[in-house]
Amino acid sequence: MTTVIVAGAGLAGLVAARHLARLGLDVQVFEREPDVGGRVRTRHENGFVLDRGFQVLFTAYPAARRELDYDDLELRYFAPGAVLARPGRRSVLADPIRDPGALSGSVTNRDVRLGDKLRTLRLRRELARKPNREIFSGEDQSIEEYLRARGFSDSFRENFAGPFYGGITLDRSLATSKKVFEFTFKMLSTGKIAVPADGMGAISNQLAESAGLAGATIHLGEGVSAVESTGDEVSVEVGGETVAADAAIVATDPRSARELTGVESIPTDARGCVTQYFAHDEPLPVGNRIVLNVGDDAPNEIVPLSAAAPEFAPDDWELFSATFLGTPAESDDELAATVRKTLRQWFPDRQFPNLERLHTDRIEFAQFAQPPGVFDGLPGNRTGDESVYLAGDYTEASSLNAAMESGREAALAVYDDMR
Repeated sequence: MTTVIVAGAGLAGLVAARHLARLGLDVQVFEREPDVGGRVRTRHENGFVLDRGFQVLFTAYPAARRELDYDDLELRYFAPGAVLARPGRRSVLADPIRDPGALSGSVTNRDVRLGDKLRTLRLRRELARKPNREIFSGEDQSIEEYLRARGFSDSFRENFAGPFYGGITLDRSLATSKKVFEFTFKMLSTGKIAVPADGMGAISNQLAESAGLAGATIHLGEGVSAVESTGDEVSVEVGGETVAADAAIVATDPRSARELTGVESIPTDARGCVTQYFAHDEPLPVGNRIVLNVGDDAPNEIVPLSAAAPEFAPDDWELFSATFLGTPAESDDELAATVRKTLRQWFPDRQFPNLERLHTDRIEFAQFAQPPGVFDGLPGNRTGDESVYLAGDYTEASSLNAAMESGREAALAVYDDMR
């Protein structure tokens, strides 16, 4: 039987393992961490559900719809649009097509002009009809240049696009590729923003379970330290021992993947963030909408998690997160003090005396940077070394969808080459 070793049990590795196992191959997955998921993991503490940094699932992701069982995940949803907040003032900006109840507030929103709202609706219709393959082809430019060329005002870019896409791309300056904007805008226009009731780690756990049921074996706490093609076979070093296989898929983080394979085109320029989790004894008066910081970027957004997913907090408690972009030098306590100050400015009738910081995630590599032109130089699933393959979002784009898509494509490449 053909044996394939998969290095890494993140989303890409798990999807690759499941597809190969279903095709009848002997699949062995090695993961250095004690649990699966890579960047998509969840911890449970005292009844609170704490994802590794603020993450969401866009339900319109084509790979997610193909690979995941949404019903089993028990998805919980955020309201479309966002609350725009600055000291002493908040306003709602929503999609009136998907949320008619927010029409009045969105129309009268003073932070975004009427012309920008009409341009947004036109763009929504246009991108809904644009094939994904076409989105990622052709000329490129920054999101800033793209929006400016389409006539969007400075206030739209500063008051909505900057903070909103700061949350998606971890780049509030809008210097990211416009292809990322078009794809995510299409996903937001045609689907919903969701989290599983048991946290984003439930996605990884579901993929691991289905890979196991298909016949793959997952070894936790055992990382791959070397991969070498030897012609018809691949030698893989695991825990000081050498294991032979017919093929190997490297599905580790980008920096480790570059070290293991020597593929220089794997992107390793990082976008980082710091996410803090807070408990409070009363909800934020914003419902289940994400709150964007229009005044400055500290923090970029605050998210009422338990308002969308009540399972994220015990009874009589509310859970929300605050995310800072980059890798700020301030201590956890200093960042928490900034969050408290920001909340009091946004909600001056409340002082938040019982606010409790639960946890802080400092994530140096949350995404790889995606400036204009980045997609022209990404590696493919084949490395050039016989029987060594890549699976990771860095072969597609920096997203959960890309990770799952890359895992499937890597599996198909292995199977095609082994026949």
